[in-house]
Amino acid sequence: MRPLTLTIIQEEHAALAAMLRSLSMLLQQSRRNGTPPDFEVLRAMLFYIDEFPERLHHTKETTLLFPKLRAKVPGLSETLKRLDQEHTNGERAIRHLEHLMIAYEVMGESRREAFENAVGRYVEFYLSHMGLEEQTILPAAKAHLSPEDWAELDQAFAENRDPLAGHGSLEIYQPVVQKILHKAPAPIGLGAST
Repeated sequence: MRPLTLTIIQEEHAALAAMLRSLSMLLQQSRRNGTPPDFEVLRAMLFYIDEFPERLHHTKETTLLFPKLRAKVPGLSETLKRLDQEHTNGERAIRHLEHLMIAYEVMGESRREAFENAVGRYVEFYLSHMGLEEQTILPAAKAHLSPEDWAELDQAFAENRDPLAGHGSLEIYQPVVQKILHKAPAPIGLGAST
C-alpha cells in the first residue's frame, strides 16, 4: 500500500508547479499585451507560496521526513543537506520576490525586468528542487522507511494539506485560494489567457 505521505507530497508539488507555471504565464501575458500584470493576483500567488509551501510543506519535509532518511540512508546526507539549505534559502527568495513585485508595482515599468528575471530564476530553482525530491528522496523513502515511520509521517502530513492540491483542511486560506483560482491563468487558475 502506498504511504499517504508520498501522495500528499506529490500532490503538493504538482499544485506548486502549476502555480509557478501560472505565475510565469501571467507575466508573459502582461509583457505581450504591453500592460502591467494583475498585481492583486500576483500578491495572492506570492503570499500563498510563502505561507503554504515555504512554511508548512518544507517544514514537514525538513523536520520529519529528512531526519528519518538520514538515519536509514546515510548515503543521502549530502543531498538532504542541500535540500535543507534550499528550504532555508527559499524563504529568503520568496521575500525577495515580494519586494521586487512591490517595487515594480509602485515604481513602474523600470522595475519590470528585475522582477521578471527573479521570477524566472525562482521558478527554475523550485522546479529543479522538487524534481530532486521526487527522483531521489521519495523513492529512497519508499524503499527504506518502516511501516511505523510511515504511520507517523502520514499523520503529520495529513494535518495541514494544501488547499490548492484539492484539500480543504486549511479553511483560513480559502479567500486567497479562491482569488488565485479565479484570476490566475491556467494551469492553476481559470483566468483567461490572451
